Amino acid sequence: MQRRQALALAASGMAGALAGCLNFGAVDAGRRPVSTTEAGSWSAPSDIELPIPESELVRGASKDGIPAITEPVFGTDWRGLEIEVRNEFGVEYTTRPRLEPADRVVGVVRDGAARAYPLKVLNWHEVVNDTLDGPLLVTYCPLCGSAVTAVRAVNGEETVFGVSGYLFRNDLVMYDAATESLWSQILATAINGPETGETLDLVPSALTTWSAWREAHPDTRVLRPPPESNTVLGRGTPRDYDRNPYSGYDQSQRIGLGDEYTDDRLHPKTTVIGISHAGVARAYPLEAVREADVVNDEVGGLAVVVTVAPGDSLVAYERTVDGTTVPFKAATDATLRAGGSRWRRATGEALDGRYEGTQLQPATHRSPMFFFAWRDFNRETEVYGTE
Repeated sequence: MQRRQALALAASGMAGALAGCLNFGAVDAGRRPVSTTEAGSWSAPSDIELPIPESELVRGASKDGIPAITEPVFGTDWRGLEIEVRNEFGVEYTTRPRLEPADRVVGVVRDGAARAYPLKVLNWHEVVNDTLDGPLLVTYCPLCGSAVTAVRAVNGEETVFGVSGYLFRNDLVMYDAATESLWSQILATAINGPETGETLDLVPSALTTWSAWREAHPDTRVLRPPPESNTVLGRGTPRDYDRNPYSGYDQSQRIGLGDEYTDDRLHPKTTVIGISHAGVARAYPLEAVREADVVNDEVGGLAVVVTVAPGDSLVAYERTVDGTTVPFKAATDATLRAGGSRWRRATGEALDGRYEGTQLQPATHRSPMFFFAWRDFNRETEVYGTE
């Protein structure tokens, strides 16, 4: 049984317990930007013709078979959690899930408030409808390893998003309750329905570890799983959040629901951060960037710097500062140096010197993801370190 099909059955009680960066530690608005280019903005690739008929989408689960969180509850940690779940044989048991330092989270900062959304929850629910300085949408596709956060609104009106059960190029397809349009998660674009071609307003976020996020944001709140948080199907849909329903998937050659993979440059599940500009797309693998420590590069004429921030988080920024392209070099594990200033790797913020208070622009508005997922939406992509 395919994993996502098993997830659909789990939600209906037929399979029991079986069951996608932006700037880490993103600072609030108000920092002085150093560029106004649109390097991070995506439109549908030229090989995608909208709308995508539903007949051409892949059905991996029933609508709401993976229940989106609609009323999230937050705490300082996961202490005191006791969750009653039922396995595939109908046997009930109690779990006491724990949030470990190395567990990965999607982190968001808005209006000075920080929140973390553990992948232990997102692997099972994929979509969180939240409110943080306005309506907020937090999404994660376990098949693609991609996280996308956005303003939770369509045509300026707040709405609720859910999991359609469809996949487009192996990626999560959401729906909005207001118009029933279908939205590609990675594209943040409506691909079918009344809003076809419209895009979501993206919100900076991080894909990092719980320990790194909490160290950078000691007052952060963290999402507590159902049944404390409510879902589109009600509170009776908790899972065993200490168990990964995609265990082993990130090591396997299988992509999505079993599509063929023919690119021999990288393992399909290699974590990359991708940059696309002026018709050029390039993927930067985590291991290659970690080995280089700091990569000064150009993509389609756009000067960029790519590095690894605390929490093993790939980040990429434009490196044009006040109209001047500057080279960056490593200072510490947490900082870079350029133009006489130290810059925080995690946020792109200058900490001192000539550029103190200046905020580098992200070179991409998409999180790191599996290489096959980046390539699925950038068919002609180059790969740093292999060409």
